[in-house]
Amino acid sequence: MDSAVLAKDCIMTKYIVSLTDEERALLQKIVSSGKGPARKLLHARILLHADADGLARTDEATADALQVGNSTIHRVRQRFVEQSFQSALIPVRPPARPDKVKITGDVERHLIALACGDPPIGRCRWTFNLLADRIVELGYVANTLSRETVRQALKKRTLTSVR
Repeated sequence: MDSAVLAKDCIMTKYIVSLTDEERALLQKIVSSGKGPARKLLHARILLHADADGLARTDEATADALQVGNSTIHRVRQRFVEQSFQSALIPVRPPARPDKVKITGDVERHLIALACGDPPIGRCRWTFNLLADRIVELGYVANTLSRETVRQALKKRTLTSVR
């Protein structure tokens, strides 16, 4: 064998999936019933295709058969080996990123006060873009603020008069 094939085999077999008989039976039941979340069904098919004692297809063959990307297959294999059977089958979504929330506390209070106040001269109401720009002008936020961030902050308070 040449070195390219050996390197490819090493990459493919970094995370070897070896299912127990019970796990294999459960996955086959899930796939054959065809009921359940689409992601769970897809991950079950990936695990069955990747099983070293079963089909043991390459990642490329599995990707072609299931019409998914190689990275998806790699992540499912990795979760199976490093975490557990359940986490590979039903992945947990990453937690929300609270460090990205720009409008909290005082900034939120100023935004609400601004939105409830009179709109700029020549306008009949505040828009999300106008509010975002005004909050930045007043120096409540360091850089920029998107209209979506303003929308979400006001939605939390059910202020619907702004567009």
